Amino acid sequence: MKGLRFLMVTKKIFWNFRHDKRSLALMLLAPILSMMVFGIAFSGDMEDVKVVIVNLDQGHQAPVFNQSVKISQSVISNMDRDVLDISYSSSIEDGLKGVEDGTYYSLIIFPENFTMNIMAYKSAMASENVTAIMGINEHSTVSIRSDQAEVSVVSEVNRLVMQAIAETMEQGGFDVPIDVDVSDPVYGDGATFIDMFIPGIMGFTIFLLTTTLSLITFVGERTQGTLYRLMATPITEGEIILGYALAFSILGMAQVALLIAIAVLVFDVMVVGNLLLTFLIGSMLGMVSVSLGILLSSLARRESQAIQFYPLIVMPTFLLAGIFWPLESIPAYLRPLSYGIPVTYAIKGLRSVMVRGWGVAEIWPQLLALTLFATAFLLGAVLTLKMERRRA
Repeated sequence: MKGLRFLMVTKKIFWNFRHDKRSLALMLLAPILSMMVFGIAFSGDMEDVKVVIVNLDQGHQAPVFNQSVKISQSVISNMDRDVLDISYSSSIEDGLKGVEDGTYYSLIIFPENFTMNIMAYKSAMASENVTAIMGINEHSTVSIRSDQAEVSVVSEVNRLVMQAIAETMEQGGFDVPIDVDVSDPVYGDGATFIDMFIPGIMGFTIFLLTTTLSLITFVGERTQGTLYRLMATPITEGEIILGYALAFSILGMAQVALLIAIAVLVFDVMVVGNLLLTFLIGSMLGMVSVSLGILLSSLARRESQAIQFYPLIVMPTFLLAGIFWPLESIPAYLRPLSYGIPVTYAIKGLRSVMVRGWGVAEIWPQLLALTLFATAFLLGAVLTLKMERRRA
């Protein structure tokens, strides 16, 4: 190493940045964007979790005050309203239907004898009447029937209900054992965190790999001149885009098949619904990813610029699409961004089929959203290719 000749190389690199301001801007903005998105996404507490309560509690007539007392109402008032968005139903059937169609995460049921059992148990304990205590077989069991497709959400609901019961018993001076029965979920009986997690990872992997591969390959076609030679033929821009999209979509389908096989055979992930429908959702996400990759390729002139899109693709999807935590854990002001990410719909569809066992009749909104994303991205890619052909 002679003198400071290596500084000439350093100077050359920075000189190149003068002609590639976008690369320099991305290098400086990407860390800021990453830290901001990470910080905001992780700072959010779970909120707006929709639950429905069926309160059948008949209460208890207090002889001293000559009025009816309902301890269930005190429990409900102690529930954390910052997290739980509570609705009410007059019948168990209607509340159950709300969980089945995805309107609510959980149905919370207070039995008819909730207050009466608590008061009877307290009275029996005060008189030390062992026979009466033994005769109270049901200690006011609260039932929670939930959608286990979102295990973390349901766990939080169960915790908050138990916490509200404990606070109410302490406030009223009741030393009464109250059971919370969560043994009969509406969906996902026996589901664990891995059953919720794997569909998210599948969606993220399909989106990331297919988008990146199609983006880099299409940019490579430009830099090698292959694309321009193809454009010199009578073939239309739409035919070029559809040809590329079909090729990469076939590769994406192969990825989907492998991911599903690994999820089922290696990780023993729950698949209650139709396996072919799972494959369809993954394939549609692959088409969306291919279309986005081709569209983004129009903004890059070489492979190094294409790689710069990587953090812009990965970070929002990784943090805002509901892969690792439910959308209810994302701050409310960021949640609209989640619905602008295609992977959000694919993950919801995959979980609905795999854990809930839903069919096309239930997941058609997710299928429609993926179709609209793919169509918009393909039309955008065709339009940018037409503009490029005119400039050439």
